[in-house]
Amino acid sequence: MKKKIGFLSFGHWRDVEGSQTRSAADALLQTIDLAQAAEDLGVDGAFVRVHHFERQLASPFPLLSAIAARTSRIEMGTGVIDMRYENPLYMAEEAAATDLISGGRLQLGLSRGSPETALRGAESFGYQADDPAELARQKTEIFLAAIQGAAVATTDPARTGVRAGLKIQPQSDGLADRIWWGAGTRATAEWVGSLGLNLQSSTLLTEDTGVPFDELQAEQIRLFRSAFTGSREPRVSVSRSVLPITEKIDAMYFGSRGEDDQIGILDGVRSRFGRSYVGEPDVIAAELARDQAVQDADTILFTVPNQLGVEYNARILATIAEHIAPAIGWKPATV
Repeated sequence: MKKKIGFLSFGHWRDVEGSQTRSAADALLQTIDLAQAAEDLGVDGAFVRVHHFERQLASPFPLLSAIAARTSRIEMGTGVIDMRYENPLYMAEEAAATDLISGGRLQLGLSRGSPETALRGAESFGYQADDPAELARQKTEIFLAAIQGAAVATTDPARTGVRAGLKIQPQSDGLADRIWWGAGTRATAEWVGSLGLNLQSSTLLTEDTGVPFDELQAEQIRLFRSAFTGSREPRVSVSRSVLPITEKIDAMYFGSRGEDDQIGILDGVRSRFGRSYVGEPDVIAAELARDQAVQDADTILFTVPNQLGVEYNARILATIAEHIAPAIGWKPATV
């Protein structure tokens, strides 16, 4: 499968000195502009994180629809939507509408969600469960059935004269093959494969076996592929923090050397955080070429420091496209 690259924005905004993204409007409009700039560079994807109760992007479908309307080729997606917060049937309607606007370019990443500021935040949205992970999976099953055309309601015989099943409308053919799940462990990756979904794996794994991050993530990918039940070729994306140093301002912001893997406790679980790649483009290119998970994935999402503005991030993406991504087998897309 052809290697693809994209950017992943957390959509932060802060009205503080040095920030080029001071409001929610800035974060939204700049993400649209960056997606258009990325398409012009031949980059394949524009992805956003979704967080509630924080100064970050929270409601992805209006934003993804706007990106779809402003572009013609680039994929747009999420990494990831916390399903605990979602009404799965309404989300199915929004997803299908967005996919139709884009001409079938939506790549929708879902998950149980990450640690958050809010205490039982999903309960504020009206959703309660003893097991949040199970709630997310149940909602995902309903969502998947809805976008695949299952009947999820019945007609009113008093009004229609018949009793029949009703599908969510609109429907968008092929959308079900472009649903991803963000997995933080090897076991979850196997579950994702058993459902026939695509796999997203970020710069964090909520387990640690003592091996380097890229090797643990590569094992996760192998287990996913072995468990995959679909008839098509599954897709796998991994995220990397890549900050090339080409100007003095880059070194001022990020230093000149990357970090090694980090080990920490997250929600009581020993977890491994992937390293940051900071330095000269040719050095980063050689390092990524040796990254086993990067080699095994078909899509690499590069996180961007979105608060530095569109021009700055477009320059980072241009450097990645010209000097780094070719080393991992990528070629620029064309319209």
